[in-house]
Amino acid sequence: MNTIITKDGTTIFYKDWGTGPTVVFSHGWPLSADAWDAQMLFLGQNGYRVIAHDRRGHGRSSQPWNGNNMDTYADDLGALLDQLDLKNVTLVGYSTVGGEVVRYIGRHGTKRVSKAVLIGAVPPLMLKTEKNPGGLPLSAFDQIRAGVTADRSQFFKTLPFPFTDTTNRMRRFRKVFGTHSGCRECRYRLLEHTTASKRFPRQTSPRISRRSTCQP
Repeated sequence: MNTIITKDGTTIFYKDWGTGPTVVFSHGWPLSADAWDAQMLFLGQNGYRVIAHDRRGHGRSSQPWNGNNMDTYADDLGALLDQLDLKNVTLVGYSTVGGEVVRYIGRHGTKRVSKAVLIGAVPPLMLKTEKNPGGLPLSAFDQIRAGVTADRSQFFKTLPFPFTDTTNRMRRFRKVFGTHSGCRECRYRLLEHTTASKRFPRQTSPRISRRSTCQP
């Protein structure tokens, strides 16, 4: 089993397949290196060296109490690249770990990196600040907090869902969801419905009923 040891004694497991230009994959939370097997197999069979590690606290790596933050994740990635002496690497980060890739470049530079690919990455900061002028003002978050605190059900009734359609079925669902906004079942039904509508627009979406087992 391939492993490295970080400076704080954490064991990091990694896969290392193939030869050629190197692509290093970082998995999202709460997955492991196995999440990239299909992509690694494809690239490995097409002339690339592909590497993926289990982040600390995930998969076959150690589960230390400390270091579960972006800075340490980035340093662990740096330790992997350094100990394998990788150069001209393409870093690929998915979801949460898009932040890890960006943080690695910010902390360790680009001497080992030629390209970075961020897939569905978590944005580093949503709040508007002097260094992040494209963010949202604090007042926007204050309004959300105030709306939920004052009347949670009413807030979710009026909350726009830009990823949904405007059919009568969807409007009926919004009314039901607004009434039962605190119910796990209803939140799941919303996700199920909108996912089906987006991916399979010609298929019948889950039936929406006013009946629910939840207690709003």
